[in-house]
Amino acid sequence: MVTKTDQLLKEFINLHPKFIDLSLNRLENLLKKLGNPHKNLPPTIHIAGTNGKGSTLSFIKNILKNNNYSVHTYTSPHLEKFSERININNKQVSPKSLLKSLQFVKKVNKNKPITFFEITTAAAFFLFSKYKADFLILETGLGGRLDATNIISKKIISIITAIGIDHEEFLGNTLKKITKEKLGIIKNTKNVIIAKQNKEVNNFILKKLRKQKNVYHFNYDYKFKIINKKQFVFKFQKTEEIIRRPSLQGLHQIENASTALTTAIILKQNNYNIKLRSLGKSIFNTKWPGRIEKIKFKNKYIILDGSHNLSGAEKLNKYLKENNIRPNIIFGMLNNKRAFEFLSILKKNIDTLYPIKIPNEINAYTQKEIYNIAKKLKLDTVIKKNLISINKVLIKEPNKYILITGSLYLVGKIRKKYL
Repeated sequence: MVTKTDQLLKEFINLHPKFIDLSLNRLENLLKKLGNPHKNLPPTIHIAGTNGKGSTLSFIKNILKNNNYSVHTYTSPHLEKFSERININNKQVSPKSLLKSLQFVKKVNKNKPITFFEITTAAAFFLFSKYKADFLILETGLGGRLDATNIISKKIISIITAIGIDHEEFLGNTLKKITKEKLGIIKNTKNVIIAKQNKEVNNFILKKLRKQKNVYHFNYDYKFKIINKKQFVFKFQKTEEIIRRPSLQGLHQIENASTALTTAIILKQNNYNIKLRSLGKSIFNTKWPGRIEKIKFKNKYIILDGSHNLSGAEKLNKYLKENNIRPNIIFGMLNNKRAFEFLSILKKNIDTLYPIKIPNEINAYTQKEIYNIAKKLKLDTVIKKNLISINKVLIKEPNKYILITGSLYLVGKIRKKYL
């Protein structure tokens, strides 16, 4: 059933000819008309990066929640419904509050050109300003410097998660250009956390930030050592804690958890009441659907992973290899992504590939296009009419594992419909 909120969000897409058009001017004008709600927000933690933003945010949110702090959060994209993006005081925004906010922002905007992400971010800021909270955690939508969330001028902590190649058409076609855009969120903030990066990115960041006066915490300021399948040691300066491994799958989630733990330690050093004994439970209990999410379905295990860039493919491939899993794969992807390179990374650790066009997405690879790419890679590939036909085949297959990947949009739509 199409709701009033769904209809309104669809209208927002048509307000600007470009779905993505990085700028802060349009949003600044709208926020001014709304009474500048972005200047009346709780202490803000801002997160940019290519991969790991959402997981890191979720870990931090859970740590704060378990220490009796109220938290607003803003994430994107969503898996199943738009309201997932906005959390007010530790809870997903209510349908009524969301609709009212969107309607009000639409009225104030008066159909002026503005992108979907900008106008929905304005609605989120309007909501956040109406409810008191101890913290606001913001995840950038795309990039950093000109991302709509970067309209916030003051942050208590800025975090840069792992950086890789993605959205080259907007951020630049080299790691240095992309990193420069991500670093744009570092302004008027005392503490900056740089998560584990590859050598090229790390060296560039060191050089770029050398002249700034912020307090920086790089990946070598904290260390983790895996003890066994259930625990790891987290060490930050003189503090050392044994932490339960995340229920989120993959070694990279320990790296994301370590970034969140570093955030917790910094907050503690800044006189926030963070109990060290809460950290292990907080990390273990964090949930973030659609990111190497393993679900038992009938006689199968379904792995849902919204990876769509090469860094994500490498992390997914590492997980498959470490766990000796060689699944059948249902694969769909937006056509501005590198499908050939993505599948090249997974090639040795997947069985049969079933291409699918992402439902209701115009800018997605067709089944035939994915089939042709897979054939160049000499992957065993089968085309079926639709997802129902694929499911019928896979349920009868002896292989216990089904991997669905290539797009968070695809994962969300399958998760909503079938799981």
